[in-house]
Amino acid sequence: MGKRIVHQGSVVSGSTLKSIMNYANVRAASFSCSSVEAEATIIRNNLANVGQGKEEGKVLSWNANSLHSNPMIMRDAREAQCETEGVRVYERMCKAAQRLGSHLDAYSFPALLKTCATRTALEEGKQIHASTIITGFHSCRVVANCLIHLYAKCGVVHSARQVFDKLLQRNLVSFNSMIACYNQNDHWEEALAFYAQMELAGIKSDSVTLASILPAYARLANLQQCKEIHGYIIRREFESDLFVSSAVVDMYSKCGSMENARKVFDKMPQRNAVSWNVMIAGYAHTEKVYGAESLYLFAQMQLENIKPGSFTLVGVLSSCAHLAAIKHGKEIHAYIVRNGFNSVIFVANALIEMYAKFGRIGEAQRVFDGVLDRDIVTWSTMISGYAQKGYSYEALKLLKQLAFTDIKPNPITIVSILPACANLAALQQGMQIHAYIIRNGFELNITVGNALIDMYAKCKNIEIARHLFNKMPQANVVSWNAMIAGYCQNGNNDEALKLFHHMQAAGMEPNLLTIASAISACAHLGALQQGKEIHDYLTRSKFELDVFAWNALIDMYAKCGSIDMAYHVFDRMPKRDVVSWTVMIDGYGMNGHGKDAITLFSQMQVAGMNPDYVTFVALLSACSHAGLVNEGWQCFNCMRQDYCITPGLDHYACMVDLLGRAGQLDDAYAFIKTMPLKSDAGVWGALLSACRIYCNVELGELAAKQLFELEPENAGYYVLLSNIYATASRWDDVGKVRTMMEERRLKKKPGCTWIEVDNKVHKFYVGDRSHPQAEKIYAMLEILAIQIEVAGYVPDTSFVLHDVYEEDKEYLLCGHSERLAIAFGLINTCIGTTIRIAKNLRVCGDCHIATKFISVVAEREIVVRDANRFHHFKDGVCSCGDYW
Repeated sequence: MGKRIVHQGSVVSGSTLKSIMNYANVRAASFSCSSVEAEATIIRNNLANVGQGKEEGKVLSWNANSLHSNPMIMRDAREAQCETEGVRVYERMCKAAQRLGSHLDAYSFPALLKTCATRTALEEGKQIHASTIITGFHSCRVVANCLIHLYAKCGVVHSARQVFDKLLQRNLVSFNSMIACYNQNDHWEEALAFYAQMELAGIKSDSVTLASILPAYARLANLQQCKEIHGYIIRREFESDLFVSSAVVDMYSKCGSMENARKVFDKMPQRNAVSWNVMIAGYAHTEKVYGAESLYLFAQMQLENIKPGSFTLVGVLSSCAHLAAIKHGKEIHAYIVRNGFNSVIFVANALIEMYAKFGRIGEAQRVFDGVLDRDIVTWSTMISGYAQKGYSYEALKLLKQLAFTDIKPNPITIVSILPACANLAALQQGMQIHAYIIRNGFELNITVGNALIDMYAKCKNIEIARHLFNKMPQANVVSWNAMIAGYCQNGNNDEALKLFHHMQAAGMEPNLLTIASAISACAHLGALQQGKEIHDYLTRSKFELDVFAWNALIDMYAKCGSIDMAYHVFDRMPKRDVVSWTVMIDGYGMNGHGKDAITLFSQMQVAGMNPDYVTFVALLSACSHAGLVNEGWQCFNCMRQDYCITPGLDHYACMVDLLGRAGQLDDAYAFIKTMPLKSDAGVWGALLSACRIYCNVELGELAAKQLFELEPENAGYYVLLSNIYATASRWDDVGKVRTMMEERRLKKKPGCTWIEVDNKVHKFYVGDRSHPQAEKIYAMLEILAIQIEVAGYVPDTSFVLHDVYEEDKEYLLCGHSERLAIAFGLINTCIGTTIRIAKNLRVCGDCHIATKFISVVAEREIVVRDANRFHHFKDGVCSCGDYW
């Protein structure tokens, strides 16, 4: 009997079907989403080559009357669906189909397709699709709906849409399947557009449709649209439907409108576990805002005799984590163990995450150790917990353990481990992970890309970070933030500001983290004008400033030398924290307003705000810069007696600096010897700096010896000792120190001064002639030299630390970077404008004298920020009182 194929009512022999299946297996690798029909045609043509002899065995009849013989196929499909190893799904299906006593029909194909969908077996599903086209069952609505479901599960949305578009007789299930497909693959706008088309076509939605479309409204987070669809549901009288009402609660909660969600929840005539789960999860996602409500509902749920399920427990554990409710978390953990939920993998994962957020890493590890069948989420959660709590070595160690399992790291694992590499500056391990990312095709994942940028920036490899940023197909605000913050972390503050402006020009809306980085860059550069512009942008924008943003603004104005503006921001703050007071106190100190700093500290005490460790560092530093020795001692004693804060090395260093600047070098050294802590580089460095000011060679040598042991690679200490010798005209010793630096391959940090003019930062070095306006700058310096000499300026050549003639020393002084920057400012700013410059080192003593005279002859206020403090020059007087 010859083989023939016709739609609905045709017959296909068992051997012929076997040929189809075998050929389909061979062709599987070449299938694409758009070629299923073409492959079906090839299979049809292939059947012509099958032998024409009469086949032995039974005939497979394709008709709707063969339902009684389908259980065998369905049973094999179910077995394949549950199977985890061994025979592939489609091979099991082939075996089922080849049992010639069974018949394939409109009930058999759905069973096979559902199996493929459950296993996301796309290639096998395509083969079944081809078979439905050959046999004509692709036009059957039930089969077509199953095909849409298959492609939806496998993420091939356009193939699902092709099946839908070619289906001539669609029903509500077809439309519902397509909406579900869009939602499952995050095509929210397409889902809403499709739903609108369905309504226009006169297809009335049912409860399934509404429950399917509501997640799209939730994801687009348009509250007005959510209210409109809710009104439609009420008009259609679906509000009493448990399934739909639960979906409405979920929609409002995901849209952030917990009030509306709770109203719907409270009005529900009946609730099931899903309703409670949705409401509890909604509160849990709000973190601290409504987190306590989820715990209350969890208790209420049990009072109403509704047993919490796994999803409920995950939501409640999340709330405990956000609220830092350790006691409640442990109680729920006990409930989980008593009721056997600890064996549920995602509940165990939630427990690990909760304990990690509590900082109870040991308990998180114990839960992790108790999970026998770990998945990638388990590993990623534990790795993330270690990394976020600063246990970076442990995170990397756990990653190595993961490498010995059959589980492969996914993008979430990668994003969890890269911060550990960043914290350790472990560039080599980070690059190995980068190679893994490339091998596995994760480089286009934007979250992974952002984590890589952050890692390279924190490992001081800003060039690779920028290369990755430039290669990103579509950077988001997190990408820009990572790159801008990376520049700030590496001291490239001018590049950070350039990128910030480029971000705005590109139409990318910055967030508060972006603004904080930009403000920090302005602070470090002393770029007051750009800082003001960012402040104005914040005022005009929709941002509701949090206390962190206010503090950043105070810090920026203080570090730009605009202490009045800093206090203006501080005074306008709706709410202050301890950081606000500390930043303002520190601002007063660095600008030479020591007494104002002490007054503000008293106000802080009156306001009931307790100072912390850092507050006293700022306060003691302010006393040091202003020479307030007695007040400094009072603050040091107050810290211990009134606030029970044990002084740390930072406080001791401030006290040594306070005594040293006041010329009490012997007292400073005696203080060091009585310290209960072992002195660090900060303490000895403060003493060495004081010895430089007062040219105390003996104590300077003693301090330098300690510093060379503590930080032998820090060139600054060698330079300070060399300067002490040079001031004492001990040129042989100067030569010895320089030889020592050469032997250790250390280089002095070059002095650099920068100035902001017209939103652009200009940098100058000693004797710099590289600037385009170099001729004008040096011409201005000659004019200033004549003017200040007439006004009474006499060069202090002791600050030239070279053994050269006096006239050469005077010439060298004129080329110092701070003078070049001041000359540039005078040329390029309007008369009367305040000139603001910043230097990376301590300002030269002779330049300090010269700048006082320049402020008189140029009739300008000049603000100089050096490595230690601010100097405000006006009318020949400096705010430091020549004490710095």
